[in-house]
Amino acid sequence: MLELSILGFLYDAPLHGYELRKRITALTGHVRPVGESTLYPAIKRLEKAGLLVRETQQGPAAAPRHVLSLTEAGRRELLRRLAEAEGPEVTDENRWFTLLSFLRHLDDPAAQAAVLRRRLTFLEEPTSFFYDGEHPLRAEELTDPFRQGVLTVARATTKAESKWLRETLADLAKPQGGKERPATS
Repeated sequence: MLELSILGFLYDAPLHGYELRKRITALTGHVRPVGESTLYPAIKRLEKAGLLVRETQQGPAAAPRHVLSLTEAGRRELLRRLAEAEGPEVTDENRWFTLLSFLRHLDDPAAQAAVLRRRLTFLEEPTSFFYDGEHPLRAEELTDPFRQGVLTVARATTKAESKWLRETLADLAKPQGGKERPATS
C-alpha cells in the first residue's frame, strides 16, 4: 500500500519527501500513520529497484532537499500493479481505496473496468463478520445492537459502493469518440 502510494503520487509529478509524506498521510494516515522510519526505507527500496530517482535541489530557504521522480520503469510498475490488482488489493477496504485513488492512471478503460469488476465480484459474495457455525449471520438475526450496527453499516456501504461500481462500469463501456469500448471480464 505504501509503495503503491509512492508510485501513484510520483506518477503525477516529482515531489520532495516531506510533500510526499503529507500526501500519503492525507490518503492513508488515518489507517496507518506514515513516519519517516517507514517512508524512507520504502523510497530506498524503490530507488534501488530502479523505479524512482532522487535528485538534490536547492530548497526555498537555504537547505537542499531531495526531490523524487519516477523512472520509466517506475511508471510501468505502477500501471502493472494497478492493472493486475487482485486479492487483498481489491478485498481489503484500505488497500482498495489506495488503489482506487490511482486507477485513473490506467489509460485503458477496459483495464480499469476489469479491476472494478474484480471488486464488484468480491462485494457480491455472501459474507458476514459473524457466523453461527458455517451460517453467515445477517443484522436481523442478531440481538447484540453493536454487532447489528457493524452489519447494518457494512451493508449500506456495500450497497452504495456496488451502485457506484455498476454506474462507473456502464460509463466505461460507453462509446468514446465514435468507438465502442470493449468489455472485459
